[in-house]
Amino acid sequence: MLSSKIRMNVWRKKFATFPRKHVDFYMKYAFLVSRALRKPRFQRFLHWLLKKEDICEDMVRDIQIRVFPHKKENGNSLAGRWNSEGEIHIYPKGLKFYRKLVAQSGKETARHYIKSRARAALIHEILHTKYSNDEKKVRKLTKRYFNIFIRKVKTQNWNDHIDEMLFR
Repeated sequence: MLSSKIRMNVWRKKFATFPRKHVDFYMKYAFLVSRALRKPRFQRFLHWLLKKEDICEDMVRDIQIRVFPHKKENGNSLAGRWNSEGEIHIYPKGLKFYRKLVAQSGKETARHYIKSRARAALIHEILHTKYSNDEKKVRKLTKRYFNIFIRKVKTQNWNDHIDEMLFR
């Protein structure tokens, strides 16, 4: 199972630059993501995905849940990244985004969004291990596989607005 490869990673340089209340928020965010990615149901889904796509589990050496957000050069936040050494990094959205989401949709929807974003990012990056240079195909497959997973676990609390936010 991939759950044994999941760990949290804090960049010490960034740790010193954030106010304490922001550090607390991002630590809680990372723990929420870690629990969501380790859930047995999601792990079984990932095992099925690897088998279906004929991806060797050894292609994923390490899954790091980064505690602090990462901005790309264009200013957009990064959800995840895969490199050829088999490392996958999962990044959080910023505190400002989370506060806005809570104000608009409520805390429960925001928590579902965080977990869904992390799961979709991990699915996306796993698919990059096979389709490394085909972003269009990876995005299409990510949406397809994420929706397969969600169909099996949708609850009455699920908000279809989350799908729109993830795959717009």
